Amino acid sequence: MAVSAGLLIFGTIIILLLLGIPIGITLMIASILAITQSLGFSSAVPSSALKLFQGINIFTLLAIPFFILAGNIMNKGGIAIRLIHFATALTGRIPGSLAHTNVVANMLFGSVSGSGTAAVSAMGSIMGPIQKKEGYNENFSAALNIATAPTGFLIPPSTALITYALASGGTSVAALFIGGLIPGILWGLSCMVVAFYFAKKHGYVEKRIISFREFLKVLREAIPSLLLILIVIGGIVGGIFTATEAAGIAVVYSLLLSLLVYKTLKVNDLYSILVESAKLSAIIMFLIGSSNILAWVMSFTGIPSMLAEGILGISTNSIMILLAINMMLLFVGTFMDLTPAILIFTPILLPVCLELGMTPLHFGIMLTLNLCIGTITPPIGNILFAGIKVANVKIEEVMPHLFKFYIAIFIVLMLITYFPWFSTFLPDLFGY
Repeated sequence: MAVSAGLLIFGTIIILLLLGIPIGITLMIASILAITQSLGFSSAVPSSALKLFQGINIFTLLAIPFFILAGNIMNKGGIAIRLIHFATALTGRIPGSLAHTNVVANMLFGSVSGSGTAAVSAMGSIMGPIQKKEGYNENFSAALNIATAPTGFLIPPSTALITYALASGGTSVAALFIGGLIPGILWGLSCMVVAFYFAKKHGYVEKRIISFREFLKVLREAIPSLLLILIVIGGIVGGIFTATEAAGIAVVYSLLLSLLVYKTLKVNDLYSILVESAKLSAIIMFLIGSSNILAWVMSFTGIPSMLAEGILGISTNSIMILLAINMMLLFVGTFMDLTPAILIFTPILLPVCLELGMTPLHFGIMLTLNLCIGTITPPIGNILFAGIKVANVKIEEVMPHLFKFYIAIFIVLMLITYFPWFSTFLPDLFGY
């Protein structure tokens, strides 16, 4: 039963995706077709409908629309430019300072907004023209911006890690948030190394040194934005509030910051922000509900156990098995969005990795980092194409520069995979 159901599910998914059917509907159709073999159509449909609503009737999931709303408020509330000024102050003494500013700004804005697409759009529209004016190769600038935008999916707060916590059956969101910090920073630092050598090679050695008084002014303007990270993470780690409550606090804080402190957001802007946030939240929630149907069908038909046995049968060497899993996930990420990929492959691969001695926390960070790479690779990568659109460049001219960053990020992935310390040190330190 597991073999026939598995072939039917993945065959249907591939065919419907090639036909351009939305992923949420694709998952639902594939799941119903597979379970119909066992339960019959009259029982499969109402059972699937029940699983759909059960999948989204979870309190923790309220954090996702709240963080999306907070991110959209920040994106239009003048927070990005202040974080760029702060990043410039931090990296101004390094050769190729504009490139490093782009990286640090993406890490900061990506973390407070929780959106790689928002980061690549905001930073590309602001940093791109400045770098071009200073003589930077615009294709390199676009590649750098694209390569570092996904760091916000790892540096907390992160909706991707919340999604994994749900899919894994209750891994601590607080532990995942803290555990993603070092990998996210390593991703950014690895790209800064590439940017440093590129800047040296091509003579981008400008330095933007500011006085201590100017630094204090920039810091003062950026502190209210940076405080959001401390409030959210500090509150969760300290047990003051849950991840869901932290998301609500993030909305209120970002709204007050944009309206009353920076005064860059108008009340009239709120309608469009709310509509945009509602649309994106609805898409993600439908994906989660559809994926819950798929998870139930796979569990019912025994697909995860079958795949786990198959993967473990490849080799007795855990190093080779983990490498094979990473290669598979890198391939999956090239044609599937981050959220559905996490929801589909967590129940399949988590049991395998537990057999290899990994913890759910370590696996979650590895999985998320791996699939984040898919957001910047063709043919589907949404961050890749958003970055190209903002920079107004051609993909074939950007890709040669992106390959350099792919190598650096892959090295980070291998470090995270084979050295659990990078993911577990901070959670262990804080008692998680």
